[in-house]
Amino acid sequence: MGKSIALFGTSADPPTIGHKKILEELSKIYTFTISYVSNNPNKKHKEDITIRSHLLKTLIEDLDNPKILFNQRVSSQWAVESIKKCKKIYDFNNLDFVIGSDLIKDILYWKNFDKIIKEVSFLIILREGYPVKSNTLKMLETYKVKFEISTIQIPDISSSKFRLNFNYSNLPTSLIDIVKKNNLYESTKLVE
Repeated sequence: MGKSIALFGTSADPPTIGHKKILEELSKIYTFTISYVSNNPNKKHKEDITIRSHLLKTLIEDLDNPKILFNQRVSSQWAVESIKKCKKIYDFNNLDFVIGSDLIKDILYWKNFDKIIKEVSFLIILREGYPVKSNTLKMLETYKVKFEISTIQIPDISSSKFRLNFNYSNLPTSLIDIVKKNNLYESTKLVE
């Protein structure tokens, strides 16, 4: 049997304690977890990808877990390209693409969806307020999407919630000083 690899791309705008928990839990399940920051074409990002990737890299370095790898070279705004790059760099075929339940209905509209579902299985992480409904499960089965719904429990926090509430306790400790010293996400506190 081949190595089991999780590919976890994220906007990480910014990385939160939720991202940290996902990475920690994936490392208990997979031989390796490869993570990177991407620009989601359906989102408007607060900080530039270079800043977000530095934050995620810092978080991963702080975790100090040899099973969690940061590799920004696999980044693309298109999942199909990240998957292709990952498979080329690491030379393996057994890959699970990690996705939050908030995005699962969108995969049908992803660039080259038909190719993606032949290349990977999906590990769906349940997020608060985004249950996987029976019609979504039927849709996945209709399109023969290989998937598993994870039992990983994550905190009810997201990058967008952090930007709204600006509560530093929702950031990993290793990122708080960087965010403060560089005045990152500061303008999110302003009400328009």
